[in-house]
Amino acid sequence: MASLAKKRALGTGEKPEEDHEESSDEGIEGVGDSGDDDSEDSDEEINELFLKANINLSQLTDLIIQQNHIGSVIRQADVPEDSDNDDDIDEVFGFISLLNLTERKGSECVEQIKELVLEHCEKCCPKNIAEQLDKILNDTTKPVGLLLSERFINVPPQIALPLHKQLQEEIAEAQRTNKPTGKCHFYIMISKTFKEAGKNNSTLRGGAPKKDELMFTNAEEEFFHEHAVIKFNYSVQEESDSCLAGRWSFDDVPMKPFRTVMLIPAKSISPIMEKLREYLSI
Repeated sequence: MASLAKKRALGTGEKPEEDHEESSDEGIEGVGDSGDDDSEDSDEEINELFLKANINLSQLTDLIIQQNHIGSVIRQADVPEDSDNDDDIDEVFGFISLLNLTERKGSECVEQIKELVLEHCEKCCPKNIAEQLDKILNDTTKPVGLLLSERFINVPPQIALPLHKQLQEEIAEAQRTNKPTGKCHFYIMISKTFKEAGKNNSTLRGGAPKKDELMFTNAEEEFFHEHAVIKFNYSVQEESDSCLAGRWSFDDVPMKPFRTVMLIPAKSISPIMEKLREYLSI
C-alpha cells in the first residue's frame, strides 16, 4: 500500500484501543507508511468485517498488501519516549484500500466475496435486484472494486477525509499509468452497521434498508449509502462474539449488528467527496 503524502495528526488525545474500555490519553493518530509487516494487523481488521463468513482472509490480505500503489494505513504518529512497548511504534489502527474484483476474477477470496454478497442479496432483495447485482459483478467490461475502510472504533471519523482523498488520487494515477485497480465503474462496500434490537428490521421495496433504523460504525459511510444504487443489510448477530465485532449497547439500548452492502457508481464518488469535505474538514 502507498502512504499518504503527509502525515495528518488528529489531536484527539486518545490512543485507539481494540475494545470499548477507556482509552489512554497518550498519543495521537496519524497516517503513515505501510508494508508487508502490516499483514497481521490488516488481517485482524478484515476478520472483524467478515467474521465467520467463508472467505480466504489470508489471501485477501496478501492481495491488498501486494498493491503497493493503492491504499494507506493509520498509525500512531507520536509514541511516548517512556513507552516500553515496541509494538506501539508499528501498530496499525486502521487502513483503506481498493481491490479490483474484476481484475482478480478467479482468485478464491474474490469468488467467495462475490458469492457471499449475492447469497445475501438473494435473501434480502427482490429477484430482479439480485439478478442485476449478479450481472454487474460478472460484467468484465465494467470493473467493480471492493472498497475497504476499516479502523478501530474510537479513531475519529475526521481521519476518513485524508484517507479517501489520497485513495482517489492513487486510483486516478493508477488509471493514468495503466496500473492494476485503476479503472472501476462501480465500487462495492460492506459496512459494519447496527440497529436497535427488537425493532422491525425488514427492508424497503427494492432492498434498501430503512434509513432511520440504520447506524454506521464508520459514520462517513452513510454518505456512500445515500448514493448506492443497490443496498441491503443482513444480520451477523449469530457470528458476533465481541463488542468490536458488533455487540453494541448505547444508553442501555441493546444493538443488533448488521453488515450493509452498497453498490456505488464511480460517478458518485465526486459528490460523496464533497460531503466528506463539508462534514469532516478540520
